[in-house]
Amino acid sequence: MELHPATTDPKGGYQTVDESWDHSGHLALQPHDLAVKTLGPCRIASPLMPLLKDRRPTYHAVEEGDRVLLDDTLSALSQRKGSIQDLPAFEPAGPRTKIYFDPSKTRAAIVTCGGLCPGLNDVIRALVLELSEWYGIRKIYGFRNGYEGFIASYGRQVVDLDRASVARINEHGGTFLGTSRGRQDAGDIVDCLERMSINMLFVVGGDGTIRGALDISREIAARQARISVVGIPKTIDNDVAFIDQSFGFQTAFTEAAKSIRAAHAEATASPNGIGLVRLMGRHSGFIACYGSLAIGDANIVLIPEVPFRLEGEQGLFRHIDKLLTDRGHAVIVVAEGAGQDLINQARANTGTDASGNTKLLDVGVFLKDRIQQHF
Repeated sequence: MELHPATTDPKGGYQTVDESWDHSGHLALQPHDLAVKTLGPCRIASPLMPLLKDRRPTYHAVEEGDRVLLDDTLSALSQRKGSIQDLPAFEPAGPRTKIYFDPSKTRAAIVTCGGLCPGLNDVIRALVLELSEWYGIRKIYGFRNGYEGFIASYGRQVVDLDRASVARINEHGGTFLGTSRGRQDAGDIVDCLERMSINMLFVVGGDGTIRGALDISREIAARQARISVVGIPKTIDNDVAFIDQSFGFQTAFTEAAKSIRAAHAEATASPNGIGLVRLMGRHSGFIACYGSLAIGDANIVLIPEVPFRLEGEQGLFRHIDKLLTDRGHAVIVVAEGAGQDLINQARANTGTDASGNTKLLDVGVFLKDRIQQHF
């Protein structure tokens, strides 16, 4: 984490990444698509610079002109046209020699929103320790219960965060700051930030939370305020592009593997036993796939990325029939977002939840009922 401001584009919103593919099989991205917008030139010497005295190179600073290429194989790179400056690339993560905010005069804030995720308290603690111990920021606030914490009518207490207050919170589940779902007025949130003279807001959350952070950043840009909004994506689904794993994912698929093993024990205990495990994964099947690979007991894995059908030669029922004939049991793992197109469309208008996510129909119950009817 670095006190290098990430903020909005000149039109008042973050640049979105177009994940369409070009004719040569590359993501259709240009260097400007991956550029991090800033509040202005960085002129303050980083407090980490004394650590460079005896060690070069060091993890205490990165080469600011360097870039991490989007294409990580020679074959993909060789198909790109143009000079090296035209290659899509990311800024390297890590501290800079110059920063924008003066730590001695900076106030930071942290908020956690949306559903729970393993590792939330680790993130809060790491932010507090990095900001206070390494950068010397003296005032760090924690807003309770998500975006509600900024709104006066809810009466949520604001917490002062320091080394003592976050000690050992990483040993506990949930979030030390609490959470909530639902949209709050961006203007009211920015009013709160300005009243408290907060310079940096760290928002930890998923899709709905980050959409809220975009609204906040647009309001800040409209006011031409000097406040940086930093989004930290929270998803156990692991569906964040360009990274290996999101925090909480390993815990999620490890726990999922236990459920798969239990379903296998049940299925093998009876003739023609069928175990059915529904796991989280609205638009991605990482938990279902990794959990199944980790335990090795699943026979069928259904994920949102791969459509399937129930009837016919290549259908799910035919495959279950074969498994029962050959092995005497079957274990099916399904991600919650799989098979939504198969469920009765008359029931499909389910609206959205408080975070703005489309409510999914229960594919687990749907499959259980259809499998029982088939057999």
